Amino acid sequence: MDYYGGVEGGASSSNIVIVTANGEIVSRADGLGTNHWLDGMDVCLQRINDMVVEAKKKANIPLDIPLKGLGLSLSGAEKKEAQVAFVTGMKEKYSSASEVYHICTDTYGSIATVSETGGVVLISGTGSNCRLVNPDGSSHGCGGWGHMLGDEGSAYWIAQKAIKIVYDHMDGLQPSPHDVTVVQDKMNSYFKLSEPFDILPYLYPKDEKFDKKFMAGFTKYLVETAKDDPLCQKVFHLAGYDLGRHIAAVVSKADKTLLSGGLKIACVGSVWKSWDLLQVGFVEGLKYGYRGCSFDYSLLLVKVSSAIGAAYLGAKAAGYKLPINYADNVHQLYHAHHM
Repeated sequence: MDYYGGVEGGASSSNIVIVTANGEIVSRADGLGTNHWLDGMDVCLQRINDMVVEAKKKANIPLDIPLKGLGLSLSGAEKKEAQVAFVTGMKEKYSSASEVYHICTDTYGSIATVSETGGVVLISGTGSNCRLVNPDGSSHGCGGWGHMLGDEGSAYWIAQKAIKIVYDHMDGLQPSPHDVTVVQDKMNSYFKLSEPFDILPYLYPKDEKFDKKFMAGFTKYLVETAKDDPLCQKVFHLAGYDLGRHIAAVVSKADKTLLSGGLKIACVGSVWKSWDLLQVGFVEGLKYGYRGCSFDYSLLLVKVSSAIGAAYLGAKAAGYKLPINYADNVHQLYHAHHM
């Protein structure tokens, strides 16, 4: 029996699925982050192989029998040089992992999980990214530049924005129109601050790398109080606005067939769990950011790992079309008409 695999590789964690030729998932495995910018190429290669080995064991597949195709949908794998290095490294160091590889960024795997003909993926998790893929394979991206240059609308961005508002208010640089007490209390509790300067070791660690995931984790505490706190509501509104502008930035590059049939937007990441806080801002961001043709669009919450889409791409690279029931992979979060 032929087996195919797909890896969803994030900055913080990764996962793999192995499927049969009829699309049945026979095993899954989890692993650590596989962004080579953060962890280095050799470490990422080993982590990918570790997941392959674990998943093979769970499926009772002999470890010396390579998968027919393995799709690698990895955060940070935008550059061609890195993609070549990943494939070359896997073939040279871990020859039993797979016969054929397809490597792409994490955005492509998400789109392949929800549609065979392209669409848009909008990631808002620890960080954020957006990419449009047309039916002919052409693409256009917005964001994905990391926390130093972007990540607008992400959990990290929401946390940083809330903290910035509090500190600007304390300094008198930019008085907040909303009471900062609730956010400040949450901030002091989460970061264990006894005075304002105690935040600095988290932002500029001396002996360790910046912990973006921990910073983003503060957003969960903001969600808990957003229902009753105007400042939290404002920050999420701003996040929604920026996410809407991501769609506005890529939709002008969309093939007409994508828009005429209703644009499918795959929503990936934990921030989408707070759609009720993002919705008004998102609609505004899209409305004021794109004033071209009118079109219907659907926000589709991806219920499954984009490793499934990566497996489809891995099988395709091996010359096989893996059957996928796309309707089972998504839940419609929102549908509207843009005009």
